[in-house]
Parts: sequence; C-alpha cells; structure tokens
Amino acid sequence: MKKILYIVSAAILAVCASSCESFLETSSPSAFDSATVFSNYDLAESQYFSALQSFGETNSYRGRYLSWMGLNSDIEWYNTYKPTDEKYQIAGYTLLPNNGQLNLSNGPFAKMYEGIERLNLCIEGLKEYGNVNENPAMAKLLGEALTIRALFYYDLVRAWGDVPARFEPITSATIYKEKESRDVIFKQLLADLEQAIPELPWPGYDATTSRTDRVNKMFAIGLYSRIALMASGYALRPDDGQVGTGDLGTVRLTNDPELQKDVLYPKALAYLQDAIQSRTAGLEDYETFWKNQSNMSNLVAGPGHESLYVIPFSDGRGRWNYTFAVRSEGSRYAGGATVTRGGDAGPVPTMWFRYDPRDTRRDLTCVNWRWNADNEKELPGIQKWYFGKYRFEWMTNKPYTGGNDDGVKPVVLRYSDILLMAAEISNELGKLDEAKNYLLPVRQRAFKGNETAAEDYVNAIGSKDAMFNAIVDERAFEFCGEMTRKFDLIRWNLLKTKMDETIAEMKALRSLSGKFAGINGLDGDVYYQSVDGVLTVWGLTGETSAPKGNWEKKSGYITKTVDSKGADTGLYDDLVEHGLYSADPVQHMFWPIFNDTMSNSQGHIKNDYGYDSI
Repeated sequence: MKKILYIVSAAILAVCASSCESFLETSSPSAFDSATVFSNYDLAESQYFSALQSFGETNSYRGRYLSWMGLNSDIEWYNTYKPTDEKYQIAGYTLLPNNGQLNLSNGPFAKMYEGIERLNLCIEGLKEYGNVNENPAMAKLLGEALTIRALFYYDLVRAWGDVPARFEPITSATIYKEKESRDVIFKQLLADLEQAIPELPWPGYDATTSRTDRVNKMFAIGLYSRIALMASGYALRPDDGQVGTGDLGTVRLTNDPELQKDVLYPKALAYLQDAIQSRTAGLEDYETFWKNQSNMSNLVAGPGHESLYVIPFSDGRGRWNYTFAVRSEGSRYAGGATVTRGGDAGPVPTMWFRYDPRDTRRDLTCVNWRWNADNEKELPGIQKWYFGKYRFEWMTNKPYTGGNDDGVKPVVLRYSDILLMAAEISNELGKLDEAKNYLLPVRQRAFKGNETAAEDYVNAIGSKDAMFNAIVDERAFEFCGEMTRKFDLIRWNLLKTKMDETIAEMKALRSLSGKFAGINGLDGDVYYQSVDGVLTVWGLTGETSAPKGNWEKKSGYITKTVDSKGADTGLYDDLVEHGLYSADPVQHMFWPIFNDTMSNSQGHIKNDYGYDSI
C-alpha cells in the first residue's frame, strides 16, 4: 500500500534532480498510511495546509513572485530606473535566465510546484479514501484543494506561459516532464473548478468560509472567470505543437475550440451572476477596506465584506507593505522601530492626473509624499509616487517593527472584480444594459458623495466599444497597485500600446503640453504643507502664484533634463524613455525558465519566446 509523508518533503519539485529517484522509491518511517490520513478530516486538512506553506517560503510568493510579477504596466512601475539593477530588469522586460533575484533552486517556480505536488497527493487521497460522495466536509476540502491547485497553475501560466502539467503525484517514472501547452492546463483547471464550485459554501456560511484565508464558492467562481478570460484572450504563444522547442512565438488567440469565448463566456457569466445574486459579499467603503488590509483586519468573509481570498501568510510572514507601502525614510511607528522601507514601486507619474477629481480612489491610490526621519511628510519629486492603499501607519493591530516581514496578507480577489468581470463578459456577449448594471455600483462607490456623476457616466455609454473602453479605464482606476493590470493588458493585446501611451503622456507632462498645458506651477516651484497629518500640495492643478502662509517649497518639481546619476527628482530623458521598459514588452511578457530549473530538468525543459538563445 502506498505511503505518503504527512508533510511532503520540499525535495519533490516539478523539475527534480536525479537524486529524487531514491527518495520517491523509499518509504519514510514517519509516513502515514494514505487510507489513515485521508479518511480522517483533521489529518487530511493538515495535508492540505502543508500545501499552503509553499506560499510563504522565503523566495516564493513571499519575497519574489508577489514583489515582481505584476510589473511594469501602463499604470504601475518599479520606482528606480537603473539598467544594471536586477530588480529593474525584472520590471523593465530585460530579464535574463540567470537573474540573481529569480535564478534560485528555491525560487517561485520550484515552490509553486512543491505546493502543487502536496495538493496532488491530497486530491488523490481524498478521492480514494475521503468518501467525498457522502461526507460533505471531505467534499468541501477536496473543493478547496482543487481551487488552490488552480490558483498555483494560474500564477505559473501568468509568469511563464507554457509550463509542465502535473496533475498526479510524482513517481520515479514521471520525475522529468517537458512543458505542456497551456491550453491543456487551462482545460484541466476549468474542469477542476467546475467540480469544486458545487462543493464549496458561499462566503460566511460557516467558520472556514467566514475567513478570507480559506476558500469559498465565490472565490472559486472568480478564479474560474479569470482563467476563462485568460484562456480565451491574447498572449504570446508558440505555434501549435512547438511548445518547448525554442519557438519565438506570436501574439494570438488559442485555436482550441473548447477555449473560445462563445464556449467559456456564457459559463463564466452564469457563475458570476449566481455569485452576485447570492448577496454573500459586497462593496465596502474604499478607504476603510484598505485600512483593514494594512491593519490585518481583512480576514472576515461574508455578506457586506469585499475580500474573497487573501494569500494565507502567517502574521509574521510576507513582504507586501515592506515592498509596496508609502515610502518611509527612517520614520518611527507605534512599534518603536525605525522604518526605512516601502515604495519599491508606485503609480506612474501621470496616473493621478487621469482620475476624475471627484473619484475618491485618486488620492487614496496615488500618493506623492513620503515619511522622513522626523515623522513628517515630504515631497520627493514628481517621478516618485507611491501606492497609498498600503501604509505602515495603518498597521495598528500589529505595528511593523522592522525586519523582512510584515504579516500583511495581500488580497487575491475582491468583490469589485466579480462585478467588473461580469460587466466585461456581459458586454462581450452583447448584453450592454447588463454590463452597465454591473459597472454602476463600482463607479458609484468610487464617486462617494457624487453618485449622480457616476450614474450619468454609465448611462452615457452607448455601444459595445464604448463599454469595453470604459472597462479598460475602470479596471485601471479600481485596481492600480494590485498588480493585475499587466495581465489584463496582455489578454486584451494592449500591453505595449498602453505602455507607449503612458510614455507619451509622461513626455507631455514634462513639457507641459497637451492636457498638461497651463499647469504652470509644475514647471517651477510647488508648495506643500502638512496639517494634522494631511499633506496639501499647491501647484498640481493650475495654481500660478505662491500660497500665503507657512508652506514648504519644492523647486524644479518637473525637471526637463537632469543627469540620471545625480537626479532624485524630475522626469529626465532616460527615465521617461526606458523607465517602463528597455526591451520589447510583448516579446518578453513572460519570464524565462531560469537556469537552475533548466539544468535540473536533465534537458527536458527548453525556453521559448527567444530566451533559448540567451
């Protein structure tokens, strides 16, 4: 009878060196009998939990995948342009297979497959011994395992495109696998989620589904819809039958008849409509929601709550605010530590100007100040904007006290995405009025206090193309800083188009031309003051004279040409031209398989997309 380890060894990876063979053929004295584990809920649940550990490993989601996967896009960028910086190379589309940040034996690729292997063992054991047809608790646990395996694969495909497909536990005969067409993976994931969704309760149904670090039906539906949109959308793909041959690839749609929009969209929309009609989640006040995110109070799921699933980091794990919070240059917070962290990425300098001034998301999302060592807000310069959704000062339940982890649990999916995916799919299916109904509440929430303006905006949308463009804009305004934009642009085939529009917009900002003409204050001095912790900037919206009172002055807010070696402020030439990308973002929309993985694959894995010749 087969033996399994209670917590599967991290040595089992998607790409495994030859030393794995003896491990796979050897029974461990600490192993439990499969029937014993998977006929007992507590033991089976612990096996499931072992897979979640892979999220928090040092170089997995915690410190590598989440920090870099979503950068750069037309609305978000790495805040430091330096061509030799390996972090910039990841964000700037010049990533190489030997990149020191990601070419790791314990990097995200290996750790994702570690989690997948643990889930494969769990899924196989539950199906064989869990009596899932008669035991609802075991069926629900199986649904959770299938959903999280789908999440791992969704993230693998987002990063690497085509990857090995492993849906059964590894044996000595299957240690080495070539890459598989992502279409094969998509179809398996969609089928898995169709099996999982009926077994999962709605948010708030019981103790586990009332927590956002456990899977519920609405999250599984949202993940199904995201995968359907990705599978039927554009991406760089090798020619059919050429995956793993070094093929350069072209941007195109799939040729698989099972993954066409007319097949997937009606299914996804029906699921999304069920989710919306269930009323088991809802939109929260935007600022309150993000305060709860940093305060680690976003763990409640159910009616009236927006968060559907978070990365299940422990309270002492994860580097979200550590990486993305408003920058601190030595500030001291309630934890007593001196904090010099945050601000590695932020909104592009033009993002704030794109919002309607009545949109409450603008000043919350785009912050052009940072904390200095005296716990005061200061203006760094127009090229340094930060994601105001993430703030150290909001961490009141468990203040950040320094170190490499903050415990903040990043949101994977929230209810506004359910509504906007329903709007997008309804529009594609020719249901414009339904699409308006799904877009409207997101817009109304954003225009708190000016809801009539939101209604007028939505009512004025008169065509499918106009609605599509409105959704493209709305997803930018709603999700800026959440690192989903890059993948939306890829599936819409707008990645380089929209990034080039941002570059042109930054040039206009630098020269105060186009829509920026007349904002004279930007060309010279701007003034700012902080009163009761609220920073006010004079000069961003056309003011032309110095304000009266006690204001700090920031000279040369937009500097047209500055030597990049000595510049801390200004939109200098190289930053504008190459800050978003230094190589073709379309050809490099996916990461390469890194050298460590390829060398351990014993020749079974080969890079595509042009990386094979590097």
